[in-house]
Amino acid sequence: MIPLILYDIPSKLEGKYGSPNTTKSRFVLGYKGLPFRVEWVEYPDIAPRMQEIGARPNKLADGKEMYTLPVLSDPNTNALITDSWEIAEYLNNTYPEKSIFNNQSKGLIRAFDSAFVNIGRAAIAFAFLRVSQILNERSIEYFITTREALLKQKISEFSPEGPKRDEHWTTLQRAMETCKEWYDKEGGKWLMGDIFSYADILVASRLFWFKRIMHDDEWKKITSWDDGRWGKLLADVEKECELV
Repeated sequence: MIPLILYDIPSKLEGKYGSPNTTKSRFVLGYKGLPFRVEWVEYPDIAPRMQEIGARPNKLADGKEMYTLPVLSDPNTNALITDSWEIAEYLNNTYPEKSIFNNQSKGLIRAFDSAFVNIGRAAIAFAFLRVSQILNERSIEYFITTREALLKQKISEFSPEGPKRDEHWTTLQRAMETCKEWYDKEGGKWLMGDIFSYADILVASRLFWFKRIMHDDEWKKITSWDDGRWGKLLADVEKECELV
Protein backbone atom coordinates (compact mmCIF):
# COMPACT_ATOMS: atom_id res chain seq x y z
CA MET A 1 0.00 0.00 0.00
CA ILE A 2 1.29 3.45 -0.93
CA PRO A 3 1.44 5.75 2.12
CA LEU A 4 -1.24 8.44 2.22
CA ILE A 5 -0.17 12.08 2.49
CA LEU A 6 -1.44 14.27 5.32
CA TYR A 7 -0.95 18.01 4.92
CA ASP A 8 -0.32 19.45 8.38
CA ILE A 9 0.76 22.72 10.04
CA PRO A 10 4.20 22.75 11.70
CA SER A 11 5.17 24.46 14.93
CA LYS A 12 8.23 24.94 17.12
CA LEU A 13 7.15 22.04 19.32
CA GLU A 14 8.92 18.70 19.34
CA GLY A 15 7.43 16.61 16.54
CA LYS A 16 6.08 19.83 14.97
CA TYR A 17 2.38 18.87 15.05
CA GLY A 18 -0.26 20.25 17.39
CA SER A 19 -3.32 21.41 15.43
CA PRO A 20 -6.53 19.84 16.78
CA ASN A 21 -8.07 19.40 13.34
CA THR A 22 -5.11 17.67 11.73
CA THR A 23 -4.75 15.57 14.89
CA LYS A 24 -8.23 14.14 14.26
CA SER A 25 -6.98 12.77 10.94
CA ARG A 26 -3.77 11.46 12.54
CA PHE A 27 -5.80 9.55 15.12
CA VAL A 28 -8.07 7.98 12.46
CA LEU A 29 -5.10 6.97 10.30
CA GLY A 30 -3.40 5.47 13.34
CA TYR A 31 -6.50 3.64 14.53
CA LYS A 32 -6.96 2.03 11.14
CA GLY A 33 -3.28 1.21 10.84
CA LEU A 34 -2.89 3.10 7.56
CA PRO A 35 0.62 4.20 6.55
CA PHE A 36 1.01 7.90 5.92
CA ARG A 37 3.59 10.61 5.58
CA VAL A 38 3.31 14.29 6.40
CA GLU A 39 3.85 17.32 4.22
CA TRP A 40 4.28 20.44 6.36
CA VAL A 41 2.66 23.68 5.19
CA GLU A 42 3.04 26.99 7.04
CA TYR A 43 -0.13 29.10 7.46
CA PRO A 44 0.55 31.69 4.71
CA ASP A 45 1.44 28.89 2.29
CA ILE A 46 -1.75 26.86 2.74
CA ALA A 47 -3.82 28.58 0.05
CA PRO A 48 -1.17 28.57 -2.71
CA ARG A 49 -0.06 25.01 -1.91
CA MET A 50 -3.61 23.65 -1.84
CA GLN A 51 -4.42 25.44 -5.11
CA GLU A 52 -1.29 23.91 -6.59
CA ILE A 53 -2.31 20.34 -5.76
CA GLY A 54 -5.96 20.90 -6.69
CA ALA A 55 -7.56 20.70 -3.24
CA ARG A 56 -10.87 22.44 -2.80
CA PRO A 57 -11.39 25.25 -0.28
CA ASN A 58 -13.37 24.60 2.87
CA LYS A 59 -16.74 26.30 3.34
CA LEU A 60 -16.84 28.16 6.65
CA ALA A 61 -19.85 28.68 8.90
CA ASP A 62 -20.40 32.19 7.50
CA GLY A 63 -20.51 30.85 3.94
CA LYS A 64 -17.07 32.10 2.95
CA GLU A 65 -14.55 29.76 1.36
CA MET A 66 -11.04 29.35 2.73
CA TYR A 67 -8.21 26.91 2.15
CA THR A 68 -7.64 24.99 5.38
CA LEU A 69 -5.84 21.93 6.69
CA PRO A 70 -6.01 19.05 7.09
CA VAL A 71 -6.06 17.85 3.52
CA LEU A 72 -5.46 14.18 2.79
CA SER A 73 -4.14 12.76 -0.47
CA ASP A 74 -4.63 9.04 -1.11
CA PRO A 75 -2.43 7.90 -4.02
CA ASN A 76 -4.06 4.45 -3.87
CA THR A 77 -7.38 5.90 -5.07
CA ASN A 78 -6.27 9.34 -6.36
CA ALA A 79 -8.65 10.94 -3.84
CA LEU A 80 -7.94 14.39 -2.43
CA ILE A 81 -10.05 15.26 0.61
CA THR A 82 -10.42 18.54 2.49
CA ASP A 83 -11.71 18.90 6.08
CA SER A 84 -11.18 16.58 9.04
CA TRP A 85 -14.80 15.36 9.10
CA GLU A 86 -14.80 14.48 5.40
CA ILE A 87 -11.42 12.80 5.81
CA ALA A 88 -12.87 10.67 8.62
CA GLU A 89 -15.85 9.69 6.44
CA TYR A 90 -13.59 8.92 3.48
CA LEU A 91 -11.22 6.74 5.52
CA ASN A 92 -14.12 4.89 7.14
CA ASN A 93 -15.79 4.19 3.79
CA THR A 94 -12.62 3.33 1.87
CA TYR A 95 -10.94 1.33 4.62
CA PRO A 96 -13.92 -0.03 6.59
CA GLU A 97 -12.01 -2.32 8.94
CA LYS A 98 -12.22 -0.95 12.51
CA SER A 99 -15.10 1.45 11.95
CA ILE A 100 -15.19 4.79 13.76
CA PHE A 101 -18.93 5.20 13.09
CA ASN A 102 -20.41 2.03 14.58
CA ASN A 103 -24.14 1.40 15.01
CA GLN A 104 -25.12 4.03 12.43
CA SER A 105 -23.78 6.72 14.74
CA LYS A 106 -22.49 9.19 12.15
CA GLY A 107 -25.37 11.66 12.50
CA LEU A 108 -25.26 11.59 16.29
CA ILE A 109 -21.48 12.05 16.34
CA ARG A 110 -21.84 14.97 13.93
CA ALA A 111 -24.27 16.59 16.38
CA PHE A 112 -21.92 15.80 19.27
CA ASP A 113 -19.08 17.48 17.38
CA SER A 114 -21.05 20.74 17.12
CA ALA A 115 -22.13 20.60 20.74
CA PHE A 116 -18.62 19.88 22.00
CA VAL A 117 -17.15 22.79 20.05
CA ASN A 118 -19.87 25.18 21.19
CA ILE A 119 -19.57 24.55 24.94
CA GLY A 120 -15.98 25.77 24.95
CA ARG A 121 -16.18 28.41 22.26
CA ALA A 122 -16.14 31.34 24.70
CA ALA A 123 -12.57 30.44 25.70
CA ILE A 124 -11.16 30.16 22.17
CA ALA A 125 -9.27 33.45 22.52
CA PHE A 126 -7.12 31.90 25.26
CA ALA A 127 -6.25 28.99 23.00
CA PHE A 128 -5.46 31.32 20.08
CA LEU A 129 -3.08 33.25 22.32
CA ARG A 130 -1.21 30.10 23.24
CA VAL A 131 -1.09 28.91 19.60
CA SER A 132 0.52 32.21 18.56
CA GLN A 133 3.36 31.45 20.98
CA ILE A 134 4.31 28.05 19.53
CA LEU A 135 4.22 28.76 15.78
CA ASN A 136 7.23 29.13 13.51
CA GLU A 137 8.24 32.64 12.52
CA ARG A 138 6.75 32.33 9.03
CA SER A 139 3.26 31.62 10.40
CA ILE A 140 3.07 33.95 13.41
CA GLU A 141 2.11 37.20 11.66
CA TYR A 142 -0.47 35.49 9.45
CA PHE A 143 -2.05 33.68 12.38
CA ILE A 144 -2.23 36.76 14.60
CA THR A 145 -3.59 39.00 11.82
CA THR A 146 -6.35 36.55 10.84
CA ARG A 147 -7.35 35.80 14.44
CA GLU A 148 -7.44 39.48 15.38
CA ALA A 149 -9.80 40.02 12.44
CA LEU A 150 -11.93 37.05 13.53
CA LEU A 151 -12.22 38.16 17.17
CA LYS A 152 -12.22 41.89 16.36
CA GLN A 153 -9.61 42.66 19.01
CA LYS A 154 -5.85 42.88 19.38
CA ILE A 155 -3.96 39.82 20.54
CA SER A 156 -3.05 41.64 23.76
CA GLU A 157 -6.78 41.68 24.53
CA PHE A 158 -7.38 37.98 23.75
CA SER A 159 -6.86 36.59 27.24
CA PRO A 160 -4.90 38.89 29.55
CA GLU A 161 -4.08 37.68 33.06
CA GLY A 162 -6.85 38.62 35.47
CA PRO A 163 -10.66 38.47 35.28
CA LYS A 164 -10.77 37.69 31.55
CA ARG A 165 -8.34 34.77 31.85
CA ASP A 166 -10.21 33.52 34.91
CA GLU A 167 -13.43 33.62 32.90
CA HIS A 168 -11.81 31.54 30.18
CA TRP A 169 -10.69 28.95 32.71
CA THR A 170 -14.20 28.79 34.14
CA THR A 171 -15.60 28.24 30.64
CA LEU A 172 -13.14 25.43 29.93
CA GLN A 173 -13.81 23.68 33.23
CA ARG A 174 -17.57 23.88 32.79
CA ALA A 175 -17.22 22.56 29.24
CA MET A 176 -15.31 19.53 30.47
CA GLU A 177 -17.79 19.00 33.30
CA THR A 178 -20.56 18.88 30.69
CA CYS A 179 -18.50 16.45 28.63
CA LYS A 180 -18.06 14.27 31.73
CA GLU A 181 -21.83 14.15 32.15
CA TRP A 182 -22.13 12.90 28.57
CA TYR A 183 -19.52 10.21 29.15
CA ASP A 184 -21.14 9.15 32.42
CA LYS A 185 -24.45 8.36 30.69
CA GLU A 186 -23.14 5.01 29.41
CA GLY A 187 -20.66 4.40 32.21
CA GLY A 188 -18.07 2.73 30.00
CA LYS A 189 -14.58 3.68 28.91
CA TRP A 190 -15.78 5.58 25.85
CA LEU A 191 -18.64 7.96 25.03
CA MET A 192 -20.57 5.03 23.53
CA GLY A 193 -19.82 2.80 26.51
CA ASP A 194 -17.48 0.00 25.41
CA ILE A 195 -17.45 1.09 21.75
CA PHE A 196 -14.63 3.33 20.60
CA SER A 197 -15.75 5.92 18.05
CA TYR A 198 -14.89 9.13 16.27
CA ALA A 199 -16.55 11.00 19.15
CA ASP A 200 -13.68 9.94 21.42
CA ILE A 201 -11.21 11.10 18.78
CA LEU A 202 -12.91 14.52 18.71
CA VAL A 203 -12.53 14.95 22.47
CA ALA A 204 -8.97 13.59 22.53
CA SER A 205 -7.89 15.87 19.68
CA ARG A 206 -9.01 18.91 21.65
CA LEU A 207 -7.23 17.61 24.75
CA PHE A 208 -4.09 16.92 22.72
CA TRP A 209 -4.23 20.52 21.46
CA PHE A 210 -4.41 21.82 25.02
CA LYS A 211 -1.52 19.61 26.07
CA ARG A 212 0.62 20.87 23.20
CA ILE A 213 -0.09 24.61 23.33
CA MET A 214 -0.56 25.29 27.03
CA HIS A 215 2.07 25.79 29.69
CA ASP A 216 2.90 22.76 31.81
CA ASP A 217 1.06 24.10 34.85
CA GLU A 218 -2.01 24.87 32.73
CA TRP A 219 -2.17 21.35 31.30
CA LYS A 220 -1.67 19.98 34.81
CA LYS A 221 -4.71 21.98 35.91
CA ILE A 222 -6.85 20.41 33.18
CA THR A 223 -5.68 16.90 34.03
CA SER A 224 -6.60 17.51 37.68
CA TRP A 225 -10.27 18.06 36.80
CA ASP A 226 -12.81 15.27 37.24
CA ASP A 227 -10.40 12.99 39.11
CA GLY A 228 -7.83 12.99 36.33
CA ARG A 229 -10.27 11.78 33.71
CA TRP A 230 -9.04 13.89 30.79
CA GLY A 231 -5.37 13.03 30.93
CA LYS A 232 -6.35 9.37 31.11
CA LEU A 233 -8.80 9.66 28.21
CA LEU A 234 -6.14 11.24 26.01
CA ALA A 235 -3.67 8.50 26.93
CA ASP A 236 -6.30 5.82 26.20
CA VAL A 237 -7.11 7.28 22.77
CA GLU A 238 -3.42 7.64 21.89
CA LYS A 239 -2.94 3.97 22.79
CA GLU A 240 -6.05 2.91 20.84
CA CYS A 241 -4.79 4.81 17.80
CA GLU A 242 -1.23 3.55 18.23
CA LEU A 243 0.20 7.06 18.45
CA VAL A 244 1.82 6.72 21.89
